[in-house]
Amino acid sequence: MALNVHQLHTFYAVAERGSFSAAAQTLHMTQPAVTMQIQALEERFGAKLFHRSAKKLELTDAGRALLPQARKAMELMRETDAVMAAHAEQLKGRLKFAASLTIGEYVLPRLLAPFLRRYPELSLSMRIINTAEIIEEIENHGLAFGLVEGRAEGPGLIAEPVMNDELVLVVPAGHAFASRSEVELEEVLKEPMVLRETGSGTRQVMEEELLRHGAHPSDLRVVSDFGSTGAVKSAVEAGLGLSFVSVWTIRHEAALSLLAPVKIRGVSFRRQFYAVRQQSSDLPIAGASLLEYLRGIQA
Repeated sequence: MALNVHQLHTFYAVAERGSFSAAAQTLHMTQPAVTMQIQALEERFGAKLFHRSAKKLELTDAGRALLPQARKAMELMRETDAVMAAHAEQLKGRLKFAASLTIGEYVLPRLLAPFLRRYPELSLSMRIINTAEIIEEIENHGLAFGLVEGRAEGPGLIAEPVMNDELVLVVPAGHAFASRSEVELEEVLKEPMVLRETGSGTRQVMEEELLRHGAHPSDLRVVSDFGSTGAVKSAVEAGLGLSFVSVWTIRHEAALSLLAPVKIRGVSFRRQFYAVRQQSSDLPIAGASLLEYLRGIQA
């Protein structure tokens, strides 16, 4: 089992400060938490690290042997933090990647300002294409990485979850469903539908979830499909049909009561957004920083 760096840090603080209470104050921990960390470290090494008495705290032979190693480890951690902090401050240049349509058009634009303020010398170049095209370009080494909505599969590909999302049924404001909190799936199957094009992550997730509930995609009354979510929303608003879209994409229309999200009883279209890349290729440091930032954001 790998050595727990937090336990080693706690030991070092106790040894340097000469008491559990002083170490707890330094580490912003409770004294019982410090005691538990030291006990866990003693159990790992099978030796007591401190002689405890009412008057003072002293290192045992095992503790004295561990102290210089702990000091080296803490110095290495500080050096590592300094190096990486300096590297982050120097993050600059242009990060090129692709995103599928929902992510690229509706999710990222409203989220990127804080990230770019953190790295003012970095700029982003984002292509917006559908999930199938992104996977094809990554497989052909035309892209370093991409952000997609659906499940990404292919030889040599790695797909890592980045953010959560949910598809919702949307109806125009005057539709009979708009005033209801839930509808039945059987009712939805009778309605005309306008959908994203085949190959989009949104359509893939929607069709897979319907299949899990015994409804084949061919059961839908699809009157039109479009290559952008914006076109789908405009068609729904105009009364052409209903659709399934990401909750990220209808915040404006829902606030203005132009479109209404409606739940389907017992059906949940939850999904994740994924970062996709070749298994043989590492992410650029700027790309890794962007994905870490996005992981901290929820819909």
